[in-house]
Amino acid sequence: MRRSRTPSTASPTSSSALDERGFLEVETPVLQPRYGGAFAEPFVTHHNVLDQDLYLRIATELYLKRLIVGGLEKVYELAKDFRNEGYSYKHSPEFTQLEWYEAYADYQDTMRRIETLVERAAHATIGGTRATFRGHDVDLAPPWERVRFADALDAHGVWTRDTDQLRARLQEKGVDASHDQTWAQLLDHAYSAFVEPELIQPTIVYDWPIEMSPFARTTDDDETLVERFETVVSGMEFSNAFSELNDSTEQAERFAMQEEERAAGDETAEAGDPDYVEALSYGMPPTGGLGVGIDRLAMVLGGKDSIRDVILFPALRQKE
Repeated sequence: MRRSRTPSTASPTSSSALDERGFLEVETPVLQPRYGGAFAEPFVTHHNVLDQDLYLRIATELYLKRLIVGGLEKVYELAKDFRNEGYSYKHSPEFTQLEWYEAYADYQDTMRRIETLVERAAHATIGGTRATFRGHDVDLAPPWERVRFADALDAHGVWTRDTDQLRARLQEKGVDASHDQTWAQLLDHAYSAFVEPELIQPTIVYDWPIEMSPFARTTDDDETLVERFETVVSGMEFSNAFSELNDSTEQAERFAMQEEERAAGDETAEAGDPDYVEALSYGMPPTGGLGVGIDRLAMVLGGKDSIRDVILFPALRQKE
């Protein structure tokens, strides 16, 4: 049972930290008529009686935000999500995720909350904030380093809004961008190739392009950027957060933008959800939300190099 000790500590510690701050734990549907809340391919199943396809959820986001619309001001869910994607040291098709949403909060509030939550989980799990992960000694104590997304890319000479220019710069640096069809895909490739690997100490990367963040509100000083951040440690992202977009008309426009991305070749672009847009039309207060991969957090705290080392029964190819 040694394999499970770290996640079994991180999960209840995270939950209790939210319980103490007035959050309500809820359950949302695992089988969904539409999938959304992340850039990922879903697992598809079929309901015989209804005679319709359903999807194993890829995120709990859109249902949790419906609860904010309904008047619950602080909600969270600690649950399994499913994504039909490849394996890596940090990817598993079935994984545990904690998502929370808080009315009258923004991404700055959420930054402080994730710092506090991780610090508390570290103390409960390893007795302090210093850990060794992927060959690096890291200190999880707040405050964490902060860097704007564009500044991080610009430091490597790969920030431009021109698609052809970005592709050329990546190719000059030896990055094969032949499979990237859109500017957003190229930018994501540049970020994962040059920025993420260099972020060793816990770092908050904030203010992302609107094309990469369909559910986040725009920043006050630049309508091409949104109030989104990711947290990274030892080159691995482990949480993603927004100041949530709460304008139904703009959300419909964002879904249309994602459809254009999909038509241009990005198969993981966000699918539209008219029911969610309708929910927003009834009014959602300003809200901050975050999703943190509990398995990834367990990897950091336990010093494990593979997500399979923190899952009791990881998915494996069947022996023929």
